Amino acid sequence: MTTQSTTAGPDQATAGVSPARSPAVSIVVPCYNGGRFLDGLMTSLARQTFRDFELIVVDDGSRDADTLRKFAALEGQARIIRRPNGGPSAARNTGIRAARADLLFMLDCDDTLEPDFLAETVPLLQASPAEVGMIFTDIRLTGAEIGISTRYFNRFDLLFTNTLSAGLVMRRAAWQAAGGYDESMRDGYEDWDFSLRLAGAGYRGLRVAKPLYIYQIATEAAPSRSTAVDSRRLYGTLWRYIREHHAACYTVPAMIRLWRDTRDGSGRVPLWKGIAAYLLALVLPDALFNLMIARLHRGPRADRPSMAPTRPASPTSVTPLALS
Repeated sequence: MTTQSTTAGPDQATAGVSPARSPAVSIVVPCYNGGRFLDGLMTSLARQTFRDFELIVVDDGSRDADTLRKFAALEGQARIIRRPNGGPSAARNTGIRAARADLLFMLDCDDTLEPDFLAETVPLLQASPAEVGMIFTDIRLTGAEIGISTRYFNRFDLLFTNTLSAGLVMRRAAWQAAGGYDESMRDGYEDWDFSLRLAGAGYRGLRVAKPLYIYQIATEAAPSRSTAVDSRRLYGTLWRYIREHHAACYTVPAMIRLWRDTRDGSGRVPLWKGIAAYLLALVLPDALFNLMIARLHRGPRADRPSMAPTRPASPTSVTPLALS
């Protein structure tokens, strides 16, 4: 059973949100044993130049003592919702259902923001037509890798790699139309699946061409679910799940039609490369396909390294699955 610990307090007063009205945007932060990241997250939110927001932190069954202490310290600064562990999709859906705003922002607990993130994204979505379901920015990588990863929206490319971001600012109506996050996807790639759901529901995304979302690349000392995908070689298995649940998109005729419909200059995955990856995934055992993708994942994720020793990856030749 989900229990709500407290309602928002001083953070809303600081943000200019009256309890009597809804905020412009609800920020939903799923957190499972991630207390070590919360100070940085709260600092980045305190620096936001756009203040009309509420903060909802979903404790996804954390057991770590330091994390529980951090949650206690947040009482009065955020709405803390506690639930049994169900994975990030379930935590996000829980937070969204409790949110008061019509616009929603998904923020992972180990990530942070540049001060203008909300100011650049929320007003843009408010002013956009209803068919624009989400706003996203480029990503600044920190941690194990430093650099900038350019995000973009292209329905064909989305079949092979998540070109968007976990940090979406989106309409509640878009989340509803997409059916929410798939709560059975507890091992990873649920953000990619959700991006496909949004596109399938007819929504498109707009990019803010600035690296305003700061994405933590896990290290051996501080691993994450993405490193678990690497270590457990789950690429093929998870992509197979996605293909099965979006089967109408994953036929060769459908892929060719979608490629033709999206030749607007935004795509980076060539038709031949996408279909080749699809056919290889069909004929190869998951273990062998996993090994092949694991080798591709050894390259850098940044297409614009910044003070990074790694060799830049070409922004015009994205490897399928490599940025998911």
